[in-house]
Formats: sequence, C-alpha cells, structure tokens
Amino acid sequence: MTARRLALSPAVARYFVPLLLLPLGACNWVVMSPAGDVALQQRDLILVSTLLMLLIILPVMAMTVWFAWRYREKAKAKDYDPDWDHSTSLELLIWAAPLLIIIALGAITWTSTHLLDPYRPIERLDHERKVDPTAKRLQVEVVALDWKWLFIYPELGIATVNELAAPIDQPIEFKITSSTLMNSFFIPAIAGQIYAMPGMQTVLHAVANKPGNYEGFSANYSGAGFSNMRFRFHAMDQRGFDQWVAKVKATGTPLDRATYVKLEQPSEKVPPKYFASVEPRLFHAALNMCAQPGKRCMDDVMMTDMHGGGGKESAHDTQGLRHDGTIDVGGFHPVEPGKKGEIAQPSGMTPAADRTPAAQGNEAPGQKDADGHMGNHMGGHHGH
Repeated sequence: MTARRLALSPAVARYFVPLLLLPLGACNWVVMSPAGDVALQQRDLILVSTLLMLLIILPVMAMTVWFAWRYREKAKAKDYDPDWDHSTSLELLIWAAPLLIIIALGAITWTSTHLLDPYRPIERLDHERKVDPTAKRLQVEVVALDWKWLFIYPELGIATVNELAAPIDQPIEFKITSSTLMNSFFIPAIAGQIYAMPGMQTVLHAVANKPGNYEGFSANYSGAGFSNMRFRFHAMDQRGFDQWVAKVKATGTPLDRATYVKLEQPSEKVPPKYFASVEPRLFHAALNMCAQPGKRCMDDVMMTDMHGGGGKESAHDTQGLRHDGTIDVGGFHPVEPGKKGEIAQPSGMTPAADRTPAAQGNEAPGQKDADGHMGNHMGGHHGH
C-alpha cells in the first residue's frame, strides 16, 4: 500500500491562502504610517531599535538551528569535542556584539528622549523644513471628561466635544488635564500618547503634515465608557480650517460654567458638539477643580498652604472645599450625599469637608470638641 501525497490544487490554494491572512485585516498600521513629523520620528525610532535588536536575535536563532542540525546524533561531525570549554574568539563575539548594540541603543534613546520630549516645542515641520521662530502655535486646551473629550481653542474663543481640527504644517501646543479619572490622550497619526490627570497639566507639542481624518482616543482604562472615548482629528489646509472655525461659531452654543458642569456628568458615545463661545478661564477652573461656582480653586488653596495656612480658624472654613464626596449636577446648591447626582458616602462616614479637627479628635488648643470640652491635651493625657 502506497501513501498518497497531499497536494492543493491551484484553485483551492487561491481561495485558502487569503483566509490565512484574514486575521491581519483588523490591524491598523497608522503608527507605522503617520501623518505628522513627531510621530514619524517615533516610527523611525521603533524601526531602528528593532533592527538593532534583530542583529543579535536573527543570528542566534539561525545558529541554534545550525548547531542542532550539525551536531545531531546521526551526523557524527568530525569536529565534535565534548570536552571543549573555552574559546577566546567566541567569548569576544558573544560579549562585544551585544555591548556595541546596547551602546548604540543607549545613544539613540538618550538623544530621542530629549528631542521628542512632549514638553519641548517642535523645531521642525519635517526633515526638510524648520519651524519659523515667529510662527504662531495653535493653542488647544484639552479636558478629559467621562467619557468624552473637550477641546477649547482659547485664542479663537470656541470649543468642541469629540472633534478636533488643525491646519497642516502649523505647530500645535496641547495643554491637557482631566476632570475626574486619569486618562491618556493619544492621536497615533501625529504624536505619542500623554497622560491626562485631574488637578495636573501635561503638555504635548505636535504637527500634522498630511490632510486627513484621523482617530484619537484614550489609551488608559477609565471605566465603563472607556471603549467609546474616541474623537476625530481633522487635519486640513488653512482655508478649510477657517471654514471649520466659522461653522463652529455659526452653529455652536455658549459654553459657560453651568454648561460645563452638566457636560462633566458621565455619558457615552457622545456625538460631536460645538460651542461658539467659551467663558474666560474655564480651562483654569477645570484644571484647578473649581468649575462649580463657590468652589475654591486648588492653586488658591495651595498658595494658602504655602504661606502657612489660614490659622486655626480655618478648621471651620469648609466653604468651597467639597472637591471629594459631593458633585452638584447643575443647580449649584448644596445637597446631601446620597441624593441624585451625588457620590454617596459609605455608611457611618461623614463627608471630609464637614469634619473639623475637633470632630476627628485632633482639636487645636483652645478649641472645643463636640462635647464642649476645651482641647488642651497631649497624647490623650491632661496636664496636672
């Protein structure tokens, strides 16, 4: 009995082989084919680093197969030496090659870390054109909300939700923060990702060189609506950008603090929204967690702390300090925790803003506690 060789006919192969490539259909190669110079330099860094590492990986893989084949039991190689234990030339090769590659990778990483620092203004539009020192940078203030993105153009007096636009070949400076959880601002086509954190500001400089409609998203998990926290970035010529700005101003509504507070509330799959005007210093309020009227801004609180605090009288001055434990949804009136729109406190807990040092058992000298006793003790013992 003879075994038949299994062979695929050309017709079967023509239909079967594409099925093997089907899993690659979901791959997005935008990182390897970017539209901005910063992302292009990052792409080159990935390629160079990969090639340098392959200089070691490929020879090692090839030699592993070659040694296994050459010194297999049936080969009976003439140069087989089971008592061999040292080779100076081989030792030099084993240690020198990786060392040289590590030095090269270290030099590339060090220079790229400084040249591609997101806080560093870009110095070129592409590999042939430098940035004009007198050129104006487009300012965009970014606020990560649950679960959407707010973009404020302070110089243009407009704002948008889940839609961003910029002219090509114009440097862009993003100032980024978050209203609640930490997110990550990422437009793969023009630059790398950078974190958006509440109460903090990060900066990203970038430029778009090719017109197009690109995707941006959050690259850091931030809750239930994270998967849909996406926006579109439109790179266009100056004329198209001017028309886009005119459309926003013509069709948008005002963005004041009351509107912003409502916009802060969690929502998913939010379509693009336009705002024709923006209340002054709204980004400052979002950054310092004081968008709600009556809230004290964090920079003001930190300034007070830097100067030694507000004295013992400030223990009762809790007005405007409810940054945790309560969220007023639009009326700007105090409501008890647990009501609609509020973050309920765990059972048995008192909101931090209501707890004075006396209530916590750490009353200051001369201050009465909840029972009316004067606080003048050390370590729980009264002096005699």
